[in-house]
Amino acid sequence: MTTAGVAEAVDAAPVRVLTGKTDQWICWWSIPIFYNLFGLIFVLLTRVMPPPRPSLDTPQIVRFFSAHSLTIKIGFALLMIVIGFASWANGLVAVQMKRMSVGSAWIYAYLGALAVGAVPGCLVAAFSFLAATFRPDRDPHLVAMLYDTGLLTFVGSLGCFATMYLVFALAILFDKNKIFPKWMAYVTIWQIVTEVLAAPVFVFKHGPFGWNGAISFYEGTVIFVVWEACLIYLLRKAIREQPLGEVITDF
Repeated sequence: MTTAGVAEAVDAAPVRVLTGKTDQWICWWSIPIFYNLFGLIFVLLTRVMPPPRPSLDTPQIVRFFSAHSLTIKIGFALLMIVIGFASWANGLVAVQMKRMSVGSAWIYAYLGALAVGAVPGCLVAAFSFLAATFRPDRDPHLVAMLYDTGLLTFVGSLGCFATMYLVFALAILFDKNKIFPKWMAYVTIWQIVTEVLAAPVFVFKHGPFGWNGAISFYEGTVIFVVWEACLIYLLRKAIREQPLGEVITDF
């Protein structure tokens, strides 16, 4: 396509004028609601956070599931109901990214990486734990495999989220419209670092690089909480400062 053709395609793209922000505020309020429910599910009910030790032997793993069978079922059943809330948060980030000067490819990459990452980063752990508790008479060695599968994917799902953070950080750095401040890009880069530092969970069963270790789990969790708090604050600021009457191109 010639340069003139590209320009004509952009000019012909559907546009709309921002007349209200109710939809964005609904999405914004879903974020703290979702993460409070996420904490209830993964910390209090299912005991996935902080993760139980990778060094447990098979009888200990069986006793873990037996002791927490009911709350695991309740917790992950609740997760299946509320997991869609995450799409509102992701959609809100995409809306604000659309206001950047970087183009729509960044938005699609951001959403695509999150869509792929949701499977190993959340759902595999949930269904592994549910399968382990569904039949109490299951072979203990299969129960141990489900335990390993769930926690290895939950802590070790690296590439999808690292890509998402990379796309978001680069979009902020290249953006000339200053939708998000540059410092948020550097906070996001630390998220990439934590994903890389979690890679040794596939090797170590003890110490800081185990899936419950100070580096692989706790450091990454603390930085994620900081990153998420910054994102929630900056999304609120971006919505408030977005002018009514702004012309938005739908890609």
